[in-house]
Amino acid sequence: MKGRNVMKLLLIGGGGREHALAWKLSQSSHVEEILVVPGNPGIARVPKCKCVDLALDDLNKMADYAEENSIDLTVVGPEATLVAGIADIFRSRGLPIFGPNKAAAEIEGSKAFSKRLMKKYNIPTADFQVCTDLETAKSFIAEHGAPIVVKADGLAAGKGVVVAMTVKEALDAVTEMMADHKFGAAGASVVLEEFMDGEEASLLAFTDGKIVIPMVASQDHKRVNDGDEGPNTGGMGAYAPAPVMTEALRVKAVETILKPVIAALNKEGRSYSGCLYAGLMIKGDEVKVVEFNCRFGDPETQVVLPLLDSDLADIMLACATGTLDVSMVRWKQQAAVCVILASGGYPGPYPKGLPITGLDEADKMDDVIVFHAGTRMQDGRIVTNGGRVLGVTALGGNIRAAKDKAYAAVDKIRFEGEHHRSDIAWRALKR
Repeated sequence: MKGRNVMKLLLIGGGGREHALAWKLSQSSHVEEILVVPGNPGIARVPKCKCVDLALDDLNKMADYAEENSIDLTVVGPEATLVAGIADIFRSRGLPIFGPNKAAAEIEGSKAFSKRLMKKYNIPTADFQVCTDLETAKSFIAEHGAPIVVKADGLAAGKGVVVAMTVKEALDAVTEMMADHKFGAAGASVVLEEFMDGEEASLLAFTDGKIVIPMVASQDHKRVNDGDEGPNTGGMGAYAPAPVMTEALRVKAVETILKPVIAALNKEGRSYSGCLYAGLMIKGDEVKVVEFNCRFGDPETQVVLPLLDSDLADIMLACATGTLDVSMVRWKQQAAVCVILASGGYPGPYPKGLPITGLDEADKMDDVIVFHAGTRMQDGRIVTNGGRVLGVTALGGNIRAAKDKAYAAVDKIRFEGEHHRSDIAWRALKR
């Protein structure tokens, strides 16, 4: 920290996840200023934050900017920036950064790499086959039948996964990925996986490469409609803590999955620091890995960070400098629910530029935070600028109280075509 008690941070990204990170980092007494690239109108309203218009794909320019502005710590939100190797460039210049290097980020950048690593080190996950040509993929599907899961190997913005319930669905999915190039180069090879039955949960963890500290377990709602119907999305809402992840299962996940995978990456010469996200399938007392991500989840971050009762900036600096300690991470005994407000047509094509009303009314409510995901300023007012527009998060003494509060805030916000799920946290409330 260059002999100062206060830090100047650089935060990279401009979605709901980054708004949640900016909101939490701004509460640190050790943070003086947060420069956010590119940020969004919601982040611009957070104390200590200033949005900066820099190209996300020019990593060297970003490192120049960090040097010129005497940045003490850089925090990276999006996976694509990590997979592209931003951490390597920053570390080569002696700039502390929260997030894994390029070799370690491959755990999300390539599903084939991730599955092979798990197999090699006996980390529990579904059986799989990696296919690099269409005919091999088709004959594997024909042989194994359905249900089967088809995954594009590379990054596909969270959308490159098809849970195929029929052989036809599976064949269509591999054709779209491998022949029609629906996800570009990401689908040049595919991973075919056995279908896993059970309930999913997300367990994020802080790590400095040696110590692994889990966060509160959360659950995302991926399908667009109530009752988990309709196509997959980037996530329509989340809640935490997720009761499916009991304390015993959380310990099991840490000991059989999180710690072993960090140790495995170290053995492979890919030391990992930052946030590790494990998407898990739970059935009875069994926990298996669905996938790993090399960053905070979206919308999980919007429910996990409001429950953090410690200084996020201190934790992140400790992860970046190899000084993480268990005593640094404490949690509130509360619950959080986040409801995503989406544009009309999402996850398909949707309009942009529609005015949003009611934001101030929702923001004024106690224990409610409205995180901006896809918004921009136009002629002095906030308008829609993405598929997932806002994430309305509320805190409460339990899941039901948090849910009721979140939906009361949702009712105050309007924009043309807006749609949201009305059943976020239904699994927790059904238990």
